[in-house]
Amino acid sequence: MRGMNMSPSESGAEIGFTWPIRVYYEDTDAGGIVFYANYLKFFERARTEWLRACGVEQDRLAQEAGALFVVRSTAVDYRAPARLDDLVRIVSRTERIGRASVDFSQEAWRDGTLLATGTIRVGCVDRVALRPAAIPAPVLAALRRGPTVTAPRVSTDNA
Repeated sequence: MRGMNMSPSESGAEIGFTWPIRVYYEDTDAGGIVFYANYLKFFERARTEWLRACGVEQDRLAQEAGALFVVRSTAVDYRAPARLDDLVRIVSRTERIGRASVDFSQEAWRDGTLLATGTIRVGCVDRVALRPAAIPAPVLAALRRGPTVTAPRVSTDNA
């Protein structure tokens, strides 16, 4: 799996799921630094890869279980800029896994420099009604197990 790495965060405080992101020209603003909103895109990509490493494919979750994960809330704190061609490592940790939502803390690092931190609450909703829904039991179990390099595909059936 390209680029996937399970390693401690740069601070070494906790183990987290790490996903690398290369900064492209399209990610930068007129000043040559990463546009602030793009950190949310970087965090989203890392959460998607975290789910994949847990064995959860979002398209299958939607088709087979009729469930979607959506961002309910987010807060980002910016510490230092990233620039064109920087290799940014996104470290993702689950802070809480509930019956219908997951709280993440995420960090963006370049070498030993903390660039940004974010807290994100992701909720599970019914694909059609877009109303809160319980995370399917097999998916919930996979999320609680956490990511593995060779994560098995998770059935989204509750049976």
